[in-house]
Amino acid sequence: MSNAPQKTAANTTEGTLAEIVSHAKEYGFVFPSSEIYDGLAAVYDYGPNGVELKNNLKQLWWKAMTQLNQNVVGIDAAIFMHPLTWKASGHVDGFSDPMIDNLDSKKRYRADVLLEEKAAEYEKNGEIARAETLLAEMGRLLTIEDLAGVKQLIIDEKILCPISKTGNWTDVRQFNLMFSTQVGAVAEDSNKIYLRPETAQGIFVNFLNVQKSARQKVPFGIAQIGKAFRNEIVARQFIFRMREFEQMEMQFFVRPGTEDEWYDKWKATRMRWHQVLGLPADKLRFHDHEKLAFYAKAAVDIEYEFPFGFKEMEGIHSRTNHDLTQHQEYSRKKQQYFDADIDPETGKAYGNYIPFVVETSVGADRLFLATLCQAYTEETITEGEGEKEQTKTRTFLKLHPAVAPIKAAIFPLVKKDGMPEKAEEIFNSLRHDFRVIMEERDAIGKRYTRQDLIGTPFCIVVDGQTLEDETVTVRHRDSREQTRMPISELRAYIGEAVSFSRIFEKL
Repeated sequence: MSNAPQKTAANTTEGTLAEIVSHAKEYGFVFPSSEIYDGLAAVYDYGPNGVELKNNLKQLWWKAMTQLNQNVVGIDAAIFMHPLTWKASGHVDGFSDPMIDNLDSKKRYRADVLLEEKAAEYEKNGEIARAETLLAEMGRLLTIEDLAGVKQLIIDEKILCPISKTGNWTDVRQFNLMFSTQVGAVAEDSNKIYLRPETAQGIFVNFLNVQKSARQKVPFGIAQIGKAFRNEIVARQFIFRMREFEQMEMQFFVRPGTEDEWYDKWKATRMRWHQVLGLPADKLRFHDHEKLAFYAKAAVDIEYEFPFGFKEMEGIHSRTNHDLTQHQEYSRKKQQYFDADIDPETGKAYGNYIPFVVETSVGADRLFLATLCQAYTEETITEGEGEKEQTKTRTFLKLHPAVAPIKAAIFPLVKKDGMPEKAEEIFNSLRHDFRVIMEERDAIGKRYTRQDLIGTPFCIVVDGQTLEDETVTVRHRDSREQTRMPISELRAYIGEAVSFSRIFEKL
């Protein structure tokens, strides 16, 4: 039996960043780190609902990579690595951002971000060609490392400090982003090491270990989820840009000459993944890099339209064989792969070579933020009839059931007549399979609202009829419809809706 409450949806709207930040804190998704000590800039903690949502997103990515692809396996590399790793990768000498200070406000900014924001302003005003010209010129100047030219471009574009409202800028200079520390019991004997600024190098230095132990043949991929650390000067927009963050990366090793094909394949695969997860196509776009690393063949970002504009969420890069070649040179250990397959042109085995790499790298925190922004929904509804009719705004998180922090909430209608005991019995029967909670406090309407605000897809109500015929009312978050069903069907019903299979089957 289905029972739909009266509802007229006049419109639905999305939240501003300020609303989403406030919601995230109030409902246990994200807290400012060490807030009782007034916090630490650009560092955040994930609360009870946030950690569940983030873990679900990570698990979904992990399974999509390693479970759906027979030729992708995973590792978990250490955060600390031998210092030569970062010399070989170029991070010691070249991992920096162009910074500029405003002499009046004493505030520091990333020069490229100032120019990108100006281009976004042009784009918003419909001046697409002007935006593209600005980004192309910025890319050219950064490629040739003409920092004086970058400063002049900022001046020519009449970009002002948002605080002082002046254009009194210093010269542009490079600022290294790596955190360093010491290893060793005695300070004098310590060696300088770094907190990794990316997770990719842990994959590269383990290339042959993984290839041999997992019995993989090129092409194959190595996936990893892990923390990385960057001393961001301009760290803002909530969890979008932080000093401690989490990456979900996959390095795909391919035969030289096939990298373009695999680059296009992973580019399309990753865009499709985000759409199936629930991010709409019109809020996603590809953005080709204006400035390429000297070793890169191609690079593109998948951008999502956050409340503060289109910003990078994931990068797909064709990295050639630069990383493995560098590690071979600095470690003096061969990083070659022997390919026994036959080259159709020569009729001989491909033999030894250093594979090329196609990388997919998505920020777990940025994906979390995009998911939260997309899910945040304010809906105008009409309830009741006649004189009792009223219009109000309903706020809820329209999360895909597979990633929702809590899959179902179980409510006894009242705290008597055996209903709490029956609700607990249902809770115990489901908790081994799903993240469920039992709630007895407040009126039933307030309990529904609470679960809507944290994105719970199902609320299960135990009432007097339950004690008579072993049926319950299941209330659906998005439609607010209510369905009566036997308790014995709950596990299969919920399991069908929250299974990752509902996402995987669309990939």
